[in-house]
Amino acid sequence: MRVIFLGTAGSFPTIRRNHPSIAIHRGSELILFDCGEGTQRQMFHAKLGFCQKVFITHMHGDHVLGLPGLLQTMSLLDVKSPLKIYGPEGINNFVNVMMEAVKFKLTFPIEIKEEGEGVVCREKEYEVNASWVDHSIPSLAYALVEKERPGRFYPEKALSLEIPEGPLWSRLQHGKEVILSNGQVISPKQVLGPPRPGRKIVYSGDTRPCDAIVRLAEGADLLIYEATLDDELTEKARESGHSTPSQGAKVAKEAKVKRLVITHISARYDNADVLLQQAKKIFPNTQLAEDLMELEIPYSA
Repeated sequence: MRVIFLGTAGSFPTIRRNHPSIAIHRGSELILFDCGEGTQRQMFHAKLGFCQKVFITHMHGDHVLGLPGLLQTMSLLDVKSPLKIYGPEGINNFVNVMMEAVKFKLTFPIEIKEEGEGVVCREKEYEVNASWVDHSIPSLAYALVEKERPGRFYPEKALSLEIPEGPLWSRLQHGKEVILSNGQVISPKQVLGPPRPGRKIVYSGDTRPCDAIVRLAEGADLLIYEATLDDELTEKARESGHSTPSQGAKVAKEAKVKRLVITHISARYDNADVLLQQAKKIFPNTQLAEDLMELEIPYSA
């Protein structure tokens, strides 16, 4: 699973930073979290295909105004596969009004879901959970949480039970029981170790530090958290519904995440190293997001 930072700016873009958007490439699926202006161009730079799902955190322009361009570009390229768009109240009206105003037709079906707190998307191997966080308008944070995987397969146990190598081993590795030629039923737990956790990625969107994001991020492999302003501007960040690096680092520490990436960087920081250093004092395993930066998220076991 790869995380690609398509846009890392806050409020308005700079020469180095595009408007916010995070892509998660999981298997053959591409998922976007937020879609700021120019996101489709950043996808070309990153050599990505087009997405199957988009999760919007809130209805501020820097997080949603890339949707019109993305939808039109996908249609111009004659995309046929369906697209699902998730977001808070207002996302449905925004997309429909935009399509009516600019007079273009889609070449693919879309499904728009206005969501609140809870599980907003369930798939066979993962789900996406949402929590309301503390911004100046209603705003959601999202957690992509993979389901548990079967435990480690032990070939020696399979051989001791006289299970022939081949399709039956594969079936057991996928957590399914098998029946031998003698009628004996073998359950996966006889040849597998304990279940192994999947991966968890959490994206805060825009927020002040709050209990909700700590709960959502608990134990995450990666927390992507906004750090719009430096610690000396804590009061300004609070007034505008944002966070500082130290606040994000405290969230990461309290939630016991494995890795923190700070993003949504104000244009006032041509060099954002000061933000990184402030966060690392509290949570050393912190990185500063840069446009088109990619991270591999390995399994922990």
